[in-house]
Amino acid sequence: MTTAEETQRHQEGALSNPSAVGLVAVIIAATDGEPRALTVQVGGQAKGRSDGLPAGPLVPEHPTLERGLRAWVERQTHQRLGYVEQLYTFGDRDRQGDDAGGLHSLSVAYLALVREVRPGGLAEASWRNWYRYLPWEDWREGRPESLGEIEAKLLSWMETATDPKLRRRREDRLALTFGLCGGTWNEERVLERYELLFEAGLIPEAQGQSGEAQDGDRRTTGQPMALDHRRVLATAIGRLRGKIKYRPVVFELMPPTFTLFQLQRTVEALSGTNLHKQNFRRLVAQQGLVEETDAITSGATGRPARLVRFRREVLLERPAPGFRLRAVRRPA
Repeated sequence: MTTAEETQRHQEGALSNPSAVGLVAVIIAATDGEPRALTVQVGGQAKGRSDGLPAGPLVPEHPTLERGLRAWVERQTHQRLGYVEQLYTFGDRDRQGDDAGGLHSLSVAYLALVREVRPGGLAEASWRNWYRYLPWEDWREGRPESLGEIEAKLLSWMETATDPKLRRRREDRLALTFGLCGGTWNEERVLERYELLFEAGLIPEAQGQSGEAQDGDRRTTGQPMALDHRRVLATAIGRLRGKIKYRPVVFELMPPTFTLFQLQRTVEALSGTNLHKQNFRRLVAQQGLVEETDAITSGATGRPARLVRFRREVLLERPAPGFRLRAVRRPA
């Protein structure tokens, strides 16, 4: 049995019992200014393999959900987890897709923040840029190319509603999620946007196709994931984007010392937005989030810069220290 098949066997063990509890980990790192998610290969040779998230069933030897999750992650990826929080409990029968055999499974998802290390383990683990799966969420270089086609299809889907009330509900949802019809884009509504694309039938998972998509499909609606793992990832991204505004969790992703430029690139990567340099540095100073060290960068790739570190005293000084900045929107 291959390592990928062994991982799939363990995951399917949770699905073989309708009352089984599955554990799913969204493990996030930020490397060189890019948001990365730790993925594993799910599936055997017969059905093909898909990118998925580290996961496994809760079994009797796991004393708690979190300890069970940590055990599965270390087994599948050799990644030891630090910061972990429970994300959401997924129990929707129609979200599993054909790959799950139509069985109902309760999945408890966790969000973990780490610094990237080379993965290993039993499941062919890889770090992937999370915009590989949700390309419409990345506004750092301006309006994503994929949005033009997506929005045109969503507006067409809205127009297909013959009932006026249904059409109005769809119009309201387009405004709330994608900023269409007079609405405003909110970077935190990642899950709502994914759910709308699912409902409108614009992503492969809506047809139970969680395997490989065509190249054109990947550029527009992203790479599908196994089971409902892309939905889980969307939930985690939305949670993290909201959380960085009032908690200093971003520092879980930073090395012990770093530059303000590196910090800004990390916040931009997570939020999918482009931030104003001076406004960003002003907020960091006002919030007292960092303190200077005596070290500076070598300047081998640019001007030398002062290294700073997270100032942990801020947790006692402020009730909600975080990054509340307006994005700099580039012209479409």
